[in-house]
Amino acid sequence: MLTIKILGPGCPNCKHVEQITRKTVSEMGYQADISKVTDYNEIMAYPIISTPGLVINGEVVCSGRIPSKDELTTWLVGFQD
Repeated sequence: MLTIKILGPGCPNCKHVEQITRKTVSEMGYQADISKVTDYNEIMAYPIISTPGLVINGEVVCSGRIPSKDELTTWLVGFQD
């Protein structure tokens, strides 16, 4: 099972990353524990400069922007193998 964290205070971009992530995981039929991290200190524990951040299985795959569905799909497949 994948562990996915969306890092951010809850801004519109962070919410968009969460929506696209949940939708893509569901469409791919993957099992994932998806959580939102809004605590500033916990966000700062990751090597990101700006939010939103996306962490899959403990690895930051994207920060400071909204990833495309294609990018997200590629990352998910890479971590599922």
